[in-house]
Amino acid sequence: MQFRVLGPVSVTTANGGPLPLGPAKRRSLLAMLLAHPNVPVGVDRLTEALWDEEPPRHARTVLQGHVSRLRAVLAQHDAAAHGVELLTQGAAYRLRVPEALVDAHRFEEALRLVRQGTEPGETIALLREALGLWQGPAFAGTVHSAPLEAPAHALEELRLTAVEALARAYGQLGDHTAAATVLHAEAAAHPLREPLVAQLMLALARAGRQADALDWFHRTRKLLADEIGVDPAAVLTDAYDTLLRADPANGRRPATAGHTTARPPAATPHEPAVGPAATPELLPRRPRGFIARQDELAALDRITTATPGPVVTLTGSAGVGKTALAVHWSHRRRADFPGGTLFADLCGFSPTPARDTCAVLREFLLALGVPVERMPGAPAALGARYRELTAGRRLLVVLDNALDSGQIRPLLPGGDDCVTLVTSRDRLDGLVATDAARPVTVGALPAADSTALLAAVLGPESVAAEPEAAARLAGLCDGLPLALRVAAARLATRPHRGLASFAGELAHEQHRLDLLRAEDTGVAAALGLSLQHLPEPARRLFHHLGPHTGATLDTGTAAALADCPPSQAALALDQLASAQLVVETGPRSYVLHDLVRLFARSLAPDHEPGGLLRLLDHWVQTLLGACAAAEPGGEPCCALPPGARRSAETRRFADRTGALAWYSAERGTLRATVGAAVAAGLHDRAWRLVLLQWPLIVWQARDGWVPLIEQGLASAELDGDPAAQSRALALLGWVLSEEGRPEEALKRLERAPDLAVRAGDVAGEAVARINLAVALMRHGDRERPGGLLADALALAEREGLTETVTLAHQHLAQHLLSVGAAADAAAHAVRGLALAAPPLAAPRRVVLRTLHGEALAAVGRTDEAVRQLSEAIREARASAYEEGEVAARVALDGLAWRVAARRGPCAPSPLSGCRSGPLPDGSPRS
Repeated sequence: MQFRVLGPVSVTTANGGPLPLGPAKRRSLLAMLLAHPNVPVGVDRLTEALWDEEPPRHARTVLQGHVSRLRAVLAQHDAAAHGVELLTQGAAYRLRVPEALVDAHRFEEALRLVRQGTEPGETIALLREALGLWQGPAFAGTVHSAPLEAPAHALEELRLTAVEALARAYGQLGDHTAAATVLHAEAAAHPLREPLVAQLMLALARAGRQADALDWFHRTRKLLADEIGVDPAAVLTDAYDTLLRADPANGRRPATAGHTTARPPAATPHEPAVGPAATPELLPRRPRGFIARQDELAALDRITTATPGPVVTLTGSAGVGKTALAVHWSHRRRADFPGGTLFADLCGFSPTPARDTCAVLREFLLALGVPVERMPGAPAALGARYRELTAGRRLLVVLDNALDSGQIRPLLPGGDDCVTLVTSRDRLDGLVATDAARPVTVGALPAADSTALLAAVLGPESVAAEPEAAARLAGLCDGLPLALRVAAARLATRPHRGLASFAGELAHEQHRLDLLRAEDTGVAAALGLSLQHLPEPARRLFHHLGPHTGATLDTGTAAALADCPPSQAALALDQLASAQLVVETGPRSYVLHDLVRLFARSLAPDHEPGGLLRLLDHWVQTLLGACAAAEPGGEPCCALPPGARRSAETRRFADRTGALAWYSAERGTLRATVGAAVAAGLHDRAWRLVLLQWPLIVWQARDGWVPLIEQGLASAELDGDPAAQSRALALLGWVLSEEGRPEEALKRLERAPDLAVRAGDVAGEAVARINLAVALMRHGDRERPGGLLADALALAEREGLTETVTLAHQHLAQHLLSVGAAADAAAHAVRGLALAAPPLAAPRRVVLRTLHGEALAAVGRTDEAVRQLSEAIREARASAYEEGEVAARVALDGLAWRVAARRGPCAPSPLSGCRSGPLPDGSPRS
């Protein structure tokens, strides 16, 4: 058994499988105990760690629950055999654990050995192994609170100390390149840690990269001034002086008294290196068929005219048209740059190796008029000459297809009159941070611009002849210019194939990427180049995204697909977003475009089936949460299937409105997920995925739900589950009734109660009887509904099903009103209202109050009726239940009209046709 805190907090067993620790607060509890192993940690301190804000009133009870469940998990995995035990000591808890089982202890032990003195080779071996224990930020996946952030910060400081010690050991062995490599990533992540930057500068210089070393000094000095308003500390300026005065190969300073050094060669007489400065013109030709991008062009105009020496980054996914936009804008504004234009393809995301910075600088200097025989040799001299020649010029520099910020910085020109335009698939956050680069995101083309691009390549007459097919084709290409151009190229070289025919071929997902390839150009090849430059965890996650069926993706779903902790999924998604393979739309929320999803699926055609199963189980859990939020107090229509894998993180819903909005937004994704479950023969998941959408189905009952519910019913039949069949029939019958198809509705609804009885599903039987009764009422039957509703009420009361009891009272009130038994109707409405207190959904109370008001009016209790109807209007308005407000207002207006006209209470109920949707699995609301 191993305990890990150097990254996501986790516990693994001998077979390598992680223990199911549960939510973030339980992981935070374990993290606090591991931060203080074998020491009692007080309840107050644990409470402070688990709640970064004011803890709830019952925080101690919640904490005890987490302790109990953590104990159970440890006991289940035989923790005692490893010497691990979670103990209670008064008002504190203590985790008894051999410290060797905790990765942080092993890391610190390695540092202690190094401090005691070891040979450089041994130091390198110890520290590499110690740093290999780190899998991310310490205590990742826990609550952000001071008691946890303090030990996390201390461990991070130790990690940086280890990195610096490792670099020193490499330097002692003369491997300065390895030392610089070790320090570079940390200096980029901690740019204000001056000792770290100073050590990196010296390592770079000793590795023969003095220009890069000097660049780090100037960049850090600027950052210190801009960010915290201070000058560099002595450690940084001393390193800078060493660079200027020492031999970069060995760091030796010039001789002082008593020592001699070789005299440097005599300087040659000064002569200008270059004659009159040349005006470079390195832009490639203007792109043909360039379409729209008016917003991006306007942004480029605005930034380049408002900022001195601007650096602008054009970032976006592979094939989105970044280079075309940069070159088009450069040609359009060419006259604004009398000093010329420089252009270089840096080959950052390319089958060929990325361009060497020195080679690009030599190319630029040649274009600026520096003769080959006077070309500086050292990298530092190349950069200095480049910045000298670009200072004072009105020059445009276009750096295309950059790999990262480090590749760009040495190529930035020296003057405030220069404009630098950079394109990359990476977000280039580092360049934004250190050089105030202004990002402009290049997204997919809108539908109209996509069809315009097709017309530009194929000719307007082709698109005009098949406008609907052109629009469909543009949509299948995700608005990606590369995909659109490849599609147009295939059509242009095969004139017999029309747009509609080709769009039909593209609609088949398994062939789409193959069709969007022309010779060595294609969507899959472009996406593959983006993927190959990512870290291994991000590539691994991407390979698992294939089974996903929709465009939206959150960290919980990604974690379920990849079978990894949510914190690890979040980090990998951020890296994928940085490479523009997914688009970040909000906190822990992303969009995965169809072509990217299909590319992910193509990478693992024989992917393990567990990915889809985990995805389906994750969706079922999410839908259960959405149901609970959309219909608070309602009984769940089903549970997780046997053997379901519980997700570490599912979406949370604040209220009914948020849950219904999510249902609506994810409708297409859920429909595709049901199809995937059916295709895989996972029918026990498929029918659950359908039935758990009932809150939206009943709210938008006339919105074409019948095919989906029939698919769910078919899966329930194939699964041999009579309870699921009953509930599917009840929901289907309700929707058919709402669509004005009473015969079809009754045919389904008549079967539902008997199936529920056969399954022993009392709740399902009550729901089925209510739905059947309402359909019969709508069909004009005045006899059977009363008996069905009375039976449903008795069943629900016997089982303690509060929501279903409330619904039965509601529909009995409606039925009794329709047959003239107003006093009995009022009694049932009152009983229903007594049960319909929050958190039951407000629409239920609005309908019951309206029925109560109508019943009171019918027996002549006008004042009470007015109060009930007015309250119904108020509550409907407060909960944005527009349909209920209209129905209550109609009833109130009718009552006022009858009173004014001195009419009796025998007019038909204005609510008799009011639709408010059924209960879980299709039982109607009204």
